[in-house]
Amino acid sequence: MLEGATTAPSQVSPAEVSHRYRRRSRAREIATAYALLTPTLLLLSLVLAYPLAWEVWISLTNFSPLNDGPTAFVGVANYRHLLSTEEFWRSATVTVVYAVVTSAAKLALGIGFALLLARPFRGRALVFLAIFLPWAYPASVSVIGWYWTLSPPIPTAYSVFMGTMKYAVDGAFGGGAWAFLSVTLFNIWRGSSFIGVLLLAGINAIPPELFEYALLESKSPWRRFQAVTLPLLAQFLALGVFLSLTSAFADLANVWMLTAGRIVFPVIGTQAYWLAIHGGQFGPASALSLMLVPFLLGALVVLFRLFDAPEQETP
Repeated sequence: MLEGATTAPSQVSPAEVSHRYRRRSRAREIATAYALLTPTLLLLSLVLAYPLAWEVWISLTNFSPLNDGPTAFVGVANYRHLLSTEEFWRSATVTVVYAVVTSAAKLALGIGFALLLARPFRGRALVFLAIFLPWAYPASVSVIGWYWTLSPPIPTAYSVFMGTMKYAVDGAFGGGAWAFLSVTLFNIWRGSSFIGVLLLAGINAIPPELFEYALLESKSPWRRFQAVTLPLLAQFLALGVFLSLTSAFADLANVWMLTAGRIVFPVIGTQAYWLAIHGGQFGPASALSLMLVPFLLGALVVLFRLFDAPEQETP
């Protein structure tokens, strides 16, 4: 046999074998997850597909009960008209500010509540009940109580004080500032309760050994929180922020009830309501509602990309 006539088979390094195994294992995990989610996704598609498709179609027409003639297809004219109006940009600005402020406050308070309840102490059950109650209590009842607290219906010294506060806030920041503040405080009060319970569940899912190892590595609670708690709570934080943004952008009922039907500052939800119910412009109202969808989908993708748990490397 001539020298060099054959070549030795290529050798695969152990690192490459390990990398291929991890990729196949990850692919199997993803396939299993999608298989388990398929029934729920099908149910949601059946429940949501028709209303969403109908709203998309209405947004492309001039559908209105005030029209004398038949409904006509107008394409993206409703979207172009909304983007050219000052009312849309004002409501969009107020909605973004409202969503960012409430989400940041709810996240900060939720983390604090979760860390407080993660440790056993005397009276922990009562504290947990006090934190959990705002979210568990029916919103329709709690929002009325909140409204009466900020706008007392019975003339008393307290109602005079709250009336003075309202005029002071509106005088300093403009008309509607007090209503905006009351809706913001209610959203934070109710939403931080839910996020706190959600993050507490995430903390309880972390193995206690990790906290013990972190205690040996550092005596600083802040460094242990940064190194262990925060990374392992990333997916819970992403879910909490997304739900907070969603509730803020779609917050029509709370705004309506806390202002007693007097919408003195516009958000996307209230502007769509006025366009459809009071103005009879169902086409522009549907288009306005659908303009939130790309933002929420983008926020969902960014949050779960940003907070996605890092893949653990096997030795």
